[in-house]
Amino acid sequence: EQKHRERIAARNHLENYVFSVRASVDEMDSKLEDVDKQTVSKACEETLRWLDNNSLAEKEEFEQQYKQLEKLCSPVMSKLHNKGCGQQQQGGSSKGPTVEEMD
Repeated sequence: EQKHRERIAARNHLENYVFSVRASVDEMDSKLEDVDKQTVSKACEETLRWLDNNSLAEKEEFEQQYKQLEKLCSPVMSKLHNKGCGQQQQGGSSKGPTVEEMD
C-alpha cells in the first residue's frame, strides 16, 4: 500500500510540474523566444502523452520522466524568471505613494 501511494505521489508530482511549466509559459508568452516556447511545449506534450500511455508505471519511471523534463525546461524557466525579475526591478524605481509611519 505504501508503494502504491509513493507511485501515485510521483505521478502527481510529474503531472503538476507539466501543468505548472505550461502555465508559466502561457503567462509569460511574450517574453520567450519562439524556439524556447516550442521546446517546452513539445516536451510537455510528450510527457503528458507518456503519462496517458503509462498510467501504471513505477515510481522510478515517473521520477525519471520528471528529471528529463526538468533538465529540458529548467534553462528556459530560468530565462523566463530572469526576464520577469529584471522588468520588476526596473519598474520599482518609479515614484509612487509613500507610506509614513504613524505614532
